[in-house]
Amino acid sequence: MKDEILSGELARMCGVSPDTIRHYERVGVLPGAVRGSNGYRLFPRESVARVLLVRRALAIGFSLEEMARILRQRDAGTPPCRNVRAMAEEKLAELDRRIAQTTAMREELAGILEQWDAKLATTPDGEPALLLQSLHNASKE
Repeated sequence: MKDEILSGELARMCGVSPDTIRHYERVGVLPGAVRGSNGYRLFPRESVARVLLVRRALAIGFSLEEMARILRQRDAGTPPCRNVRAMAEEKLAELDRRIAQTTAMREELAGILEQWDAKLATTPDGEPALLLQSLHNASKE
């Protein structure tokens, strides 16, 4: 089994585009490729696991910049585990804040719809109910 794979093969194995592989190289989450005698970019086979790790970390909220920093630390022989855990905890707290904000917005919108339904029930067909105007008036209260 070859120890190195072409960048296109790496991309295919990871379900990403070759552009993604080049971008990962540029931002530092993937070590730079070596050039084969034919000029093609070659990566160590273990790059597959690294790209998949980065993809999963991105899916749970880590940024490429954060991953580059974490992986540099790990590659230098310093375990980043406690830092990674603290970062994940911050991401969870931020996600909880966004969920709370979204829930509050949903409740507000549900209340507005109830008001609009009541207003529409008493508005004759063809007459304006001034629904959007009621938003402006409610913001003054």
